[in-house]
Parts: sequence; C-alpha cells; structure tokens
Amino acid sequence: MNINELVARYAAGERNFAGVELAEADLSELNLSGIILDGAFLSFTTLTRTVLTGASLVGAFFYGADLTYAKLGQANLSEANFTKANLTGAYLVKAKLTGASLSGAILTGVNLREAQLPEVNLCAARLCGINLRGADLQKANLAWANLTGAKLSGANLTGARLTGVQLRKAFINGIDLHGVDLDGVDLSGAKISGVNLDRANLSVANLSNSYLRVATLTAADLHAANLYRASLMRADLSHANLSDANLQEADLTDVNLTGANLAGVRLTPEMRVVNSPLSRGYCRLQHTGFPQERTA
Repeated sequence: MNINELVARYAAGERNFAGVELAEADLSELNLSGIILDGAFLSFTTLTRTVLTGASLVGAFFYGADLTYAKLGQANLSEANFTKANLTGAYLVKAKLTGASLSGAILTGVNLREAQLPEVNLCAARLCGINLRGADLQKANLAWANLTGAKLSGANLTGARLTGVQLRKAFINGIDLHGVDLDGVDLSGAKISGVNLDRANLSVANLSNSYLRVATLTAADLHAANLYRASLMRADLSHANLSDANLQEADLTDVNLTGANLAGVRLTPEMRVVNSPLSRGYCRLQHTGFPQERTA
C-alpha cells in the first residue's frame, strides 16, 4: 500500500490498516487520529508532527522511525518496537506502552505524563527532560538510561531496574523507592524531597547538592556516598550506613541519626550540634546559605 491510497481510504472513513507495510514512507503532519496500525511495519518512516491521537499501534515496528513532535496521546502502543526511533518532543500523555521496547530511542523532551509503561524496555534510552509525572513504570528496564532533568514526581517505579541510570537534576519528589538499588548512581542536584528510600542501596552514589528534605532513609546504605552540600533537613537516617560518606557542608537540620553508622564520615569542620547531642540521634547544625528548592 502506498501513502496516497492509505490517505484516501482513511478520508473515506476506513480506520483498520493493521499489518500495513510503510517502511521509509513520509507520513509527516498527517492527521490519522484513531487509526488502527496494529502490527504495522514502519521502520525508518517519517511521522514528524503526525497526529495519531487515540490510535491503536499494538506491536507496530518503528525501528529508526522519526516521530519528532508526533501526537500520540491516549494511543495504544503496547508491545510496539521503538528501538533507535527519534521521539523528541512527542506527546504521549496517557498513552499505553505496556511491554514496548524503547531501547536506544531518543526521548528528549517527551511528555509521558500518566502514561502506562509497565515492563517497558528503556535500557540506554536518552530521556533528558522527559515528563514522566504520575507514569506507571512498574518493572520497567531503565538500566543505563539518561534521565537528566526528568520529571518523575508521583511515578510508580516498583520493581524497576535502575542499574547505572543517570538522574542528575531529576525531579523525584514524593515517590516510593524503598529497597531500590541505586549503587553508584548520579543523583547530583536531584529533587528527592519526601521520597521513601527505606533500605535503599545508595552506596557510592553521588547526591551532592541534592534535596532530600523529609526523605525516609531508614537503614539505607550510603557507604562512601557523596552528600556534599545536600539538603537533608528533617530527613530520617536512623540506622543508615553513612560510613565514609561525605557530608561536608550538608544541611543536617533536625536530621534523625538514631543508630546510624557514622564511622569515617566527613563533616565540615565548623559544623557543630546545637541543643541535642548526637547520641540521641537528632542534630541541628548552624549552617545557612542553601538555595531555594524548586518544585517539579
């Protein structure tokens, strides 16, 4: 089928084009809302600014396709293959991507707010500045993905694979990451206030200049973690392992350190405990000058 035939049949009211082969075709800027392209072969197809709102693209093959600024809101993209596709600026709000493969895809500036992404493969994907607020990422593979500046507040990351993920300056406020493995991960400058990191592995992680206010880090492993200038005001670090961690110039106002392992921890020399002794687990440090926290 060629492009002209598809457009003519769509204009006549036909919607079911399942299994169609349109490799390397140019479908840019067309309005194909509600179209059914289940199992379609669309490798290296140009879909720039194409409107596919509410479309069914289950199992479609988009290898290397150009979907920059495409409109895919509420589309069903379950099991679709977007390997090495370019989705820069694409609109995927409330889209369904269960089991989709986005390995190596370019997803810079994509809006995936409230999208369904359970078990999605985003291994090594470029996700800088992506909007994933409220998205379902249960058991998603985010290993080695670049989420610099990403908005993840309210997302569900239960069981997600986060090995080697890049989360610098990301917004991760108020989500549940208990028991997650973030060993060696770069979270510098990230907004992590109110997050549940109970028993999480943050060994050797870079948390410098991050905001961890009111975060729960009970029994978390922060061995040799870099918390330089981190804001930990009212965070719960009870029974956490902070051995050899760098807490220089960190804001530890009202932090709970009950039973924490502080062996070899590095503190700013001028820091001093005010009012309550460290042995009781609560410390208030006289240190000012931290920047205002932004919200996602």
